Amino acid sequence: MHFLPTTKKELERLNWDTLDVILFSADAYVDHPSFAAAVIGRILEAEGLKVAIVPQPDWHGDYRDFKKLGRPRLFFGIAPGAMDSMVNKYTANKRLRSEDAYSPDGRHDLRPEYPTIVYTRILKELFPDVPVVIGGIEASLRRLTHYDYWQDRLMPTILHPSGADLLIYGMGEKPIISLAQLLMEQDCEIDVKMFSNLMSRYPQKQTVSLLMKNEIPNGIRPDDILLHSHEECLHNKKAQAENFRHIEEESNKYEAQRIIQEVDGRYAVVNPPYQPLSQDELDHSFDLPYTHLPHPKYKGKRIPAYEMIRFSVCLHRGCFGGCAFCTISAHQGKFITSRSKESIIKEVKAITQLPDFKGHLSDLGGPSANMYAMHGKNLDLCHKCKRPSCIHPQVCKNLNTDHSQLLDIYHAVDALPGIKKSFIGSGVRYDLLLHDTGDEHTNRVNRQYTEELITKHVSGRLKVAPEHTSDRVLDLMRKPSFKLFYDFKRIFDDINRRKNLRQQIIPYFISSHPGCTAEDMAELAAITKDLNFQLEQVQDFTPTPMTVSTEAWYTGLHPYTLQPVWSAKTQKEKLAQRQFFFWYKPSEKQNILRLLRQMGRSDLIRRLFERK
Repeated sequence: MHFLPTTKKELERLNWDTLDVILFSADAYVDHPSFAAAVIGRILEAEGLKVAIVPQPDWHGDYRDFKKLGRPRLFFGIAPGAMDSMVNKYTANKRLRSEDAYSPDGRHDLRPEYPTIVYTRILKELFPDVPVVIGGIEASLRRLTHYDYWQDRLMPTILHPSGADLLIYGMGEKPIISLAQLLMEQDCEIDVKMFSNLMSRYPQKQTVSLLMKNEIPNGIRPDDILLHSHEECLHNKKAQAENFRHIEEESNKYEAQRIIQEVDGRYAVVNPPYQPLSQDELDHSFDLPYTHLPHPKYKGKRIPAYEMIRFSVCLHRGCFGGCAFCTISAHQGKFITSRSKESIIKEVKAITQLPDFKGHLSDLGGPSANMYAMHGKNLDLCHKCKRPSCIHPQVCKNLNTDHSQLLDIYHAVDALPGIKKSFIGSGVRYDLLLHDTGDEHTNRVNRQYTEELITKHVSGRLKVAPEHTSDRVLDLMRKPSFKLFYDFKRIFDDINRRKNLRQQIIPYFISSHPGCTAEDMAELAAITKDLNFQLEQVQDFTPTPMTVSTEAWYTGLHPYTLQPVWSAKTQKEKLAQRQFFFWYKPSEKQNILRLLRQMGRSDLIRRLFERK
């Protein structure tokens, strides 16, 4: 086992004089398939390239970390982190988080804000003739005009402020391999001019370039989607809302169209994405020779995100939930690609050999815990579909929701030597479990899955995400009716009684989502109190780039209907909603009573504060 080199000394030990690609990562280097820089580095290594990673370079002073490995033969790559840098750093109230989960010992001073922009500008200053390719979730979700909550303004494609030469969006394996193969064919050192010419002659799928009009390959075609310009969006929020519907729909199609947007006299050209990885391709990505450990330079240091996932296994890519506030489908896509049982078992066996493994897997999951192996029954229909969600406003009749293959994975993993128990830490979609498929065999399997999940794979607390209790707000969130949560809780409690278990269900809720009022939150408090919950897993809505909810929050219009949507925006309005989560705290009681009296909701005062 080896790590990708990070220093000049490590290059010397490998007898490497030059590098093909140098990746700069804003996360600590953990050689694990959940960390993007490691994945891209390993994928390029498997293609025969010499790759190095510079994790968390010092962006102050003389930039020595950016210079220490010299210039690469092909390009610099920017992997800004597994999380958006601003979400990683700040809460919804724009307060500093307690720690940076992807830095050693949770330190806050090892990554800049917007590392994609900061790193690219430094590299362009030091090596102006070397192409810079940006990717990861920070760049992916900023590929076109987007609202930035932390600056409170509309921003253009991140290619504009960064000066990067190419943006790869979405999951990067296919586009980075295609790009690397094209550049390697040139059999020479690549400079910016040659790179630009190649991108013009051989446009790469799933990439974005910022071009002059006469540089657009084949010009603007009739089948291109021409968005409102960035400048028009700055002055017209309706234009921004209209743009977003096109962006989301094209992100969720098998055969997407090219998208073009004018930005300050140039054009952001978004080439259509690749189709989802095949199972073999996904297995290849996960089966690369990761050490599953942090780089030795972090010996004795704690990396919080690694501690959380070190004994977990991701089973699939993609999410067809389409939740309005979530970025997963915008980045990973809605179509599910699942790993083979053999690949999963191989990784679990590797985990059992890790230091400190005691026999407990923390998660067998994915973006959603129970979408493994699910897809359309008739794929021809899927190829024509542009719905952002396969399960909202109702479960698609073409969707196969059979959980039998997932149960088979659980059984195979639990039978392995060294495995005492496997837990499901990812969020479970209970609407998939409760859906009446019309097929009794599938319904019976799904009931079996529910029982096995609750009796064998819960570590005392099962996380689910109803998100709200108001069906009107839930519809805006693209989440199912709260009635389904009642049904699921009834089943959960019944199984616990029958099996003599003392387990809890832990629901997640969001305040201040577009369309949600303080009165909606007051009713949420009363409903959850009646269910005997004192809420722990709660959050204030955070507008993040490229979600339906963010566009509604910023523009005041729903992107699909263009109807007005009210949002809590001021600190006072947001606090008025959030405090209802904590009705049981004496410090919140007087403010809540005052608000309920102003609403004329004496009924809720009785439900919340009068003893039964």
